[in-house]
Parts: sequence; C-alpha cells; structure tokens
Amino acid sequence: MNVKKFVAGTSRDALIQVRRVLGPEALILSNRPVEGGVEILALAKDDLPPFATAPARSQAKQAPAARSGQSTPAIPAAVAAPESDNHLAHSLASEIKSMRGMLEEQLGYQAWDTVQRGDPAKAAVLRDMLRSGFSPALSRQFMNKMPQTVAQGQKLDWVKAVLERNLRTIDAADEIVTRGGVYALVGPTGVGKTTTTAKIAARCVVRHGADQLALLTTDGYRIGAHEQLRIYAKLLGVRVLAIKDPSDLQFALADLSKKHLVLIDTIGMGQRDQMVAEQLTLLSATGTKVERLLLLNATCNGETLDDVVRVYRGGGVHGCIITKTDESVGLATVLDVVIRHQLSLHYVSNGQRVPEDLHLPDRQYLLHRAFRALAAESAHHPNPIECQMMLAAAPVSGMNAGACLA
Repeated sequence: MNVKKFVAGTSRDALIQVRRVLGPEALILSNRPVEGGVEILALAKDDLPPFATAPARSQAKQAPAARSGQSTPAIPAAVAAPESDNHLAHSLASEIKSMRGMLEEQLGYQAWDTVQRGDPAKAAVLRDMLRSGFSPALSRQFMNKMPQTVAQGQKLDWVKAVLERNLRTIDAADEIVTRGGVYALVGPTGVGKTTTTAKIAARCVVRHGADQLALLTTDGYRIGAHEQLRIYAKLLGVRVLAIKDPSDLQFALADLSKKHLVLIDTIGMGQRDQMVAEQLTLLSATGTKVERLLLLNATCNGETLDDVVRVYRGGGVHGCIITKTDESVGLATVLDVVIRHQLSLHYVSNGQRVPEDLHLPDRQYLLHRAFRALAAESAHHPNPIECQMMLAAAPVSGMNAGACLA
C-alpha cells in the first residue's frame, strides 16, 4: 500500500498535486493543517484493497442463472445490490479508519525517533513528564512547542516555566474570602467538600467575623453529613441551614443577601450519578448568582478527573480546589487536568485540620511536587520504549479543544 503525503500552502494546491500524481480517482485519507499550509495523505486507485471489486464479480456470475430459468435467489438482485453496496461502503470505511490509525501511529513513532536522535535532552525531558504523571497529550504539546533555541541544559526549566504560565491560580487579592459572594462546593463523594467548606468558613470568620458568614447544606442523604458541618459551624459561631429544594434555596439566599460570604455544601455523589444533573439544576434555579467550585481529588487518575470535569463543567464552574494532596505521591496528573481544562485553581488542601490545612496555590511549589516523584523508582514509571509507545499512540485530539500552551 503506497500512501503518499502532499504539502502545499492551500487545500486547493494540495489537491492539484494529488490529482497530478495519483490521478482524479485518488482516495483522500486525511486532510489537516500543518505549519506553513495543509497536509494531505492520499492513496492511488490501483492501491485500493482487493475487496473493493469483489461484489461486482459475484453479481456477474449470478446473472446467467436468472436468464436460463433456474431458481432465483430469495432476495431479488435489485434489493441485494444496495445491501452489497452498503456492506462495501462499511468495509471500506473500516479499512480506511484502520489504515489512518496505523499511519498516525507510525508517524508518531517516526516523530519520537527523530526527537531522540536529533535532541536527546528534549526526549529525556518528555520522558520525565510522562514518568511524573503528565498526560501524553500535554507532553506531546511540549514536544511540538519547544523552540529549537532552548539550550540543552535548560529544557526542563523551559517546561516548568511554561507549565507555570499555563497553571491559572488565584492570589490573595482575588480569594473568595476577600471578594465575598455565594459559592457552592461541588464534586464526587469523598473528595472533602464538607471539611473544605469548614476550612473556608474559618478563614472568613477570622477576617470578617461570624456575622458575615452563612452556611447552607443540600446534603440530607449521607448519615451524619449535616451533623458534621453543624459541629464545625457551632465552633465558628454560625448556623447551618438545610436546603431541600430550589424554593428553599431561593428563600434562604434572599434572606442572606447582606452576608459577605455564603457557602453551600452540596451532596457528594459519583460523577455518573443521575442526581448530579438535579443538583446542578437546584443551584441554577435561584435567580441568584451561585459560583461553583469543583473539588478535584489529587489521588485520582487522569481519566477519572477528566470525567469529573466534563460532568460538572456542564453547569458552569467558577474554579477548582485540589484536595488530598497529602495522600497523593505526585501532583502531575491533577495539575495536568487543571491546565488542559483551563480551570482557575483557588485553594490546595493537604489534610484534615481546620483551618490550617488549606492554602492558596503556590505554582512553583506545586510543580516542584509534580516532578519530585521522579526521585523514587516505581513500577508505574514507563521506560523509554514505553514512553515512545505512549506518545505515538496518544491522539492529537487528546488535548482539550480550548487548551493552548502560552
């Protein structure tokens, strides 16, 4: 199979090249923008798989039997032909999809080999990113964006600097305790919403006093959940209001409109639970702007965190809080998710103490923690060959559509 690549300034010019070299019946396998223009992968008609002409030969053999009065097939030829055409189209589409996948994987291998041979230091940095826990999609973005002018000994510093620029964090001037407003802490069960609510509440009481804080909870399902928040509230000198439906929440927010900060502790549930949509609807039906802070568990894997962000972001997310950093060996995976989904990081939680174990994010320290996992050997660290396979197999679409390294 002789697949040819054509690169030109525009799609029209590239298609003219395809027609001139492979003929007017060439099969276009892919068409994508590249630096400087457009790249087209195409296949000549003569190189198509042999099954493309098989149904036509089969129908030609059946025709004489029908004319000589012999028994005809149960399905008339006029009906069978479209089914055969559909089967051919399905088979051809599957074959093309398979070929495209193999081509993309092969090109990925070639790109990685080129980097390893031409720039071993760059390849080593990319291996470090993968071994730390950053996704192949984000790592490949760095491989494509890293300038050739970066010195050999400064490539890791360049990566950390770009990661730091793309990690959106909230400073003290924009902290929610300073700005005030109405905030709902949302996220899966067990991520630490109630404890984090108490930590933020304690910061507010220290700065503004207990009379400027209100605590609400929509969690009437978990045994002891309401009581846990009530214990924290009693220590802080504030009340907790239980919310059952949108009308309850609307009435409560109207009554608390003069409070500096209102915090809503929500029900903990898996991101695939149907009740997540009901909870998001509850927060949206009040007529009052309720900002949502999504809690992300630093111990979760990347696919789970991506799924959490996709589900909860559907209702709008103001920012995120990373929890359980004290239980996680590395932070690269959760930081990778925050960067790719372009979330604003408000706080980092690293323990159960209230309010001590809640901090404003320090980007340099977080990235130091992200790469610190390299110091110890682990069965989960890919070797150089496995890194090559991960980068080659990672789809280009693996990045969030809006993500771009600045």
